[in-house]
Amino acid sequence: MRIEIPHTLSKDEVRRRIAARMGDAQDKVGGMIGGTVDLALHWIDEDRLAVDATAMGYTVPSTMDITDDALVFEVTIPPGLGFARGMIETMIRKRGEKLLA
Repeated sequence: MRIEIPHTLSKDEVRRRIAARMGDAQDKVGGMIGGTVDLALHWIDEDRLAVDATAMGYTVPSTMDITDDALVFEVTIPPGLGFARGMIETMIRKRGEKLLA
């Protein structure tokens, strides 16, 4: 699943905002789904962040790319979790928009 969130910020500003909020991401995501979530975050390069979220026995791998005009998420929904696709997309959009606001 591909999710694009447009922005008008510089790439440096987007990176700064992401770095400033990475520490509390796990607690916020857990609060949104009402359970424990384990997040593994690591920069692949300066404009690409790998994000693996594990909850309820499922791991949802994704990447977040910073482009000149959007934050682009590529999310792989594992078999058996298709029913949650809409919830996952809504959560990513909400968090991404707040991050860029």
